[in-house]
Amino acid sequence: QLQLVESGGGLVQPGGSLRLSCAASGFTLNDYAIFWFRQAPGKEREGVSCITGSGYSTNYADSVKGRFTISRDNAKNTVYLQMNSLKPEDTAVYYCAAVQLWKGCAVLLRTDYDYWGQGTQVTVSS
Repeated sequence: QLQLVESGGGLVQPGGSLRLSCAASGFTLNDYAIFWFRQAPGKEREGVSCITGSGYSTNYADSVKGRFTISRDNAKNTVYLQMNSLKPEDTAVYYCAAVQLWKGCAVLLRTDYDYWGQGTQVTVSS
């Protein structure tokens, strides 16, 4: 079965950190550009970050630049999103998704993902 599974979400205080994981099964992640996007209640979906197959190219939304870091471990078939200095406005369900590598990471929010996960809840609150 081809799927992506996110994990690592939870409740954290403002200023805290979380690391999200996106693990693939049934296919090889390094053949894809991997995206993180998020959706908060009552808000539009927002592209957060992307990383290419090699990991040499990344892209971030302005709202998370300097606070979030995307990385990948192809040996583990997993992509990570390290989130530091979290703010209440980061509260959302975070999803990972994959598109064919040639499409790249220039566009952070797409409508043509090949695979996506079920999401993991991140809540930033005191």
